[in-house]
Amino acid sequence: MSILSNLDLIRRVPLFSSLTPAQAESIADAVIKRRFKRGECIVEQGKKSNCLAIVLTGRARVVTTDSRGREVILATMSPGDYVGEMSLIDNQPHSATVRCEVQTDALILGRAEFARCLPENSSMAYAVMKGLVQRLRHADRKIESLALMDVYGRVARALLEFAQPDKDGQLVIKDRVSRQDVAKMIGASREMVSRVMKDLEDRGFIEVTETGATIVKERLTAMG
Repeated sequence: MSILSNLDLIRRVPLFSSLTPAQAESIADAVIKRRFKRGECIVEQGKKSNCLAIVLTGRARVVTTDSRGREVILATMSPGDYVGEMSLIDNQPHSATVRCEVQTDALILGRAEFARCLPENSSMAYAVMKGLVQRLRHADRKIESLALMDVYGRVARALLEFAQPDKDGQLVIKDRVSRQDVAKMIGASREMVSRVMKDLEDRGFIEVTETGATIVKERLTAMG
């Protein structure tokens, strides 16, 4: 298998899809490919990295921690997602930590190259703006669920965020669901999440298979 060049990698990233050939070449010359180990941080809350990181392979978790060390999971990053643009735009420290759940490859673009690229390409600037709006909407939904939903509703919404349609069209969470992770996402105790998920399973809202995958039934959508 041939090793992909930076230019090949750039062309596969949605954020850079609108670049002209000359702009893509310029970015390809500026980016650095970096491999992060499982548990390693791409960016850290309260610090500046002065770069944009675009996930190529792997998976990373966006978390925030309070002064007492309590951790809340905000989101999960997959290939094509990026982080660091907020800090590059307002020159403030990162508001959250992005920690790799598995070995993760990322492209790193420095501040100067990022700042030069935005004015030169309005489509890329629009893509960054669209990404920021999506994060804001996600934050609004999380605030809404914490303020208005009971634990059942918050667990249901978290499961729906994890689930992906399979080839038959049913929603499936392929990996085993961590009760602790769900608890950190919705602001509840692990014990409460375990009780709620057991009840949802008993009542037929979800089905846990022998492999550990979770099938999310259509009726759960009414709760989330």
